[in-house]
Amino acid sequence: MIILDKMATFLLRLPQDLKKRLEESAKKQNRSVNSMLQTMIEDELGMADKPVTSLEHRQFIGQVISSKQIDQDNGLVQVNGIFYRYLIESNLDFDSRKSYIVIEANGNILTLRPVEL
Repeated sequence: MIILDKMATFLLRLPQDLKKRLEESAKKQNRSVNSMLQTMIEDELGMADKPVTSLEHRQFIGQVISSKQIDQDNGLVQVNGIFYRYLIESNLDFDSRKSYIVIEANGNILTLRPVEL
């Protein structure tokens, strides 16, 4: 199991068309591009039998969050009684009229995508 504290970041250059297709595919699966790429790389390298799954990842991915659960002033979202930091996909602004779906959990940070219900 990969420890989330030992994650690395790097720049990846892709053709625009490939990036768009990747984003569309991730959106259909209610996942972040990062989560999808990580899974694809693990599969390619034969690491699929060693999943990176935290409690948050197992419990929260795909869960819909109402805007009332989000404390915009403090940058926190409450999920199942626990507060987490959050990011909104594509750095969109918070919209209190929308609900959000959890598309990625990385440590104590949840990535949210606005959804129309």
